[in-house]
Order: sequence, then structure tokens, then C-alpha cells
Amino acid sequence: MSLLDGLSKAITEGTIEIVDLTAPLSASTPILRLPEPFANTIPFRLEEISRYDDRGPRWYWNDIHTGEHTGTHLDAPVHWVSGKDGHDVSQVPLKTLVAPAVVLDFSARAAADPDFLLSIDDVRAWTAEHGPLPDGGWLLYRTGWDERSDDQERFLNADEAGSHAPGVSPECARWLAEETPITGLGVETVGTDAGQAPTFEPMFPCHELLLGAGKHGLTQLQNLASLPPTGTLLVVSPLPIVGGSGSPARVLALVER
Repeated sequence: MSLLDGLSKAITEGTIEIVDLTAPLSASTPILRLPEPFANTIPFRLEEISRYDDRGPRWYWNDIHTGEHTGTHLDAPVHWVSGKDGHDVSQVPLKTLVAPAVVLDFSARAAADPDFLLSIDDVRAWTAEHGPLPDGGWLLYRTGWDERSDDQERFLNADEAGSHAPGVSPECARWLAEETPITGLGVETVGTDAGQAPTFEPMFPCHELLLGAGKHGLTQLQNLASLPPTGTLLVVSPLPIVGGSGSPARVLALVER
């Protein structure tokens, strides 16, 4: 039996489970809010073209209106000024879109402190227990934040001091960008950076440092609780938008059961 036949058989028989990590995309999908004077993306919207009527008697279809960075989406290097000379979303290497992934679960820490920041020591403690980060793979950072994804206000968790959502410390972001072999960082929050990242040095360090290093981001993931710490194969399917800085994406995980 070939490797692909074996994979197909395992999926059919359920010894490999496909887990959908994608948040449903609708008008109620939470979106990032930037303060003035910065411009913001639009909410997702369907605009009906026809639905079995005089505009088209046998078919139903829509135009879609959305930002590149709405819902579960992929950030390409050109999304940030530090990566402006890098590749766009249509040029993301295929080996990045189908790659191994590990899951670092810090949901208990984030539940106790919504401003919790992942540190280098946290990642090193995890690797001491589970093994190295995957070469060319993804670090998926579980915070339990997907539980809030059906409510924009709870998801952004903002007050007069800004948003309060867990993320990565600037030091850890630099270390992940410069000293680890991962291709990208995946999170459950609205963006790869913490809610308080506008106050960090550098601002938005995950965007600044990882994208500047030619790496990638995945945001608004769900169901990371269903994945083991190691052994996941991630499949990321963004639209290949020529010149695009990112794209909504369907993200699937293949897990051996």
C-alpha cells in the first residue's frame, strides 16, 4: 500500500481524525479595532446576486465583502513593514501550508490573567517535556480564547487602557523569530499579538519580528483543545491573492487517534 493510500484508509477508518480549527465566517465574526487615526478593516458581508428567482432561476450565489485579515486567517510577511520585501499570500511555500504543528497549552494561565504573555522560559519548559519545536512547522498557542469568539466585546476585552488578551512577550517573539526553526505562530485571539501589544517595544512584536523574519501568522483558531501537544499535521488553505498581505483560511489538523 502506498503512503497516500494508507493515509486515505486511515482517514476513512477514523484512525486519523480531521479536526477543523477554523472559526465560522459571518457578519458577526469579531474583527480587530484600531484606534484613530488608523484605518480599520470591514466586517464580513454577503451580498446576494440571485437565489432561485428572476435574477437567476436555478442558482444561488453571492458576492463577498471582507478584509484579508478577518476571521481565521493567514498573515504573510508583506503584511508588515518589516517584511515588505518578502512574499505575499499567493507565494507562501506549500511546505508551510502543509506542515507539522505542536500545541502549547497555557489556557489556565490566560484564564487567571487575560494579559498573560508567553515567555522564552515557558517555551523552553515545554520543549524539555515534549521535545523540540518542529523544523518548518507551526507553534500553536492555546489560551482558551476561542471560547469568547461568538461575542465581539468579550473577544476583544477592551477598556480605557485598550484590549486585554493573552499573547507573546517581545523577548519571546524575537527568540521565536530569530532562534527557532518554526515557520509560524498560530493563536486563538484576534491577532498574533497580545491585546496590550501597542504599548510594547517594539510595538506588535509578533508582527514586527516574525513577519520580518519571513515567517507567518495564523489567527482566530478554534478547537486547539482537541489536539495533542505533538503529532499534528496542519493543513492551511488561504486564497492565493496575488499581492495579498493575507487571506481568510480554512485550517485543518490531521491527528492520529
